[in-house]
Amino acid sequence: MKRRLGVWVAIPVLFLMLGFIAVLATSEDSGSRSVASPLLGRQAPPIVGETIDGGAYDLATSSGDFVIVNFFATWCTPCVVEHPELVNFEKRHRSAGDASVISVVYDASTESVRNFFADNGGEWPVVEDPDGRIALDYGVAGVPESYLIGPDGVVVTKLVGGVTSSGLDRVLAEAQEAYR
Repeated sequence: MKRRLGVWVAIPVLFLMLGFIAVLATSEDSGSRSVASPLLGRQAPPIVGETIDGGAYDLATSSGDFVIVNFFATWCTPCVVEHPELVNFEKRHRSAGDASVISVVYDASTESVRNFFADNGGEWPVVEDPDGRIALDYGVAGVPESYLIGPDGVVVTKLVGGVTSSGLDRVLAEAQEAYR
């Protein structure tokens, strides 16, 4: 008798949990939220390093532009889910010339990152962080985390959780308005 009662209680709880997960997964900014950071309003820490294609990258060369800095790993499910959103955002804003994207590898092998980008697209610099120094300088607690850097090199926003293209558009529009 107790066993049947447990099943009858568990089934509605399971459906409520699945409904809650579905609502969160389909919300416009599923998972992404702007959070406080000691970096907000300060010069962004430098990002200088080798890219996965063997090139060199220096965030300082992006001065004058808005830049989304995305910390990610290929084994991170929310990172994989957000990637097409970043691809969409980057394509539209590259053609508009008002923002760019860079990714910083967080604890993933160069080969797995190369394969990930080959399979999933993305035409922006992907900077290696072999000793974790860049992530440490940004205070990254886990992935995905993204930062919006203003044209003056100042950290405007920190986002934790997977981002969406429309959510990034909104954050960028607010920042552009503030910079006028």
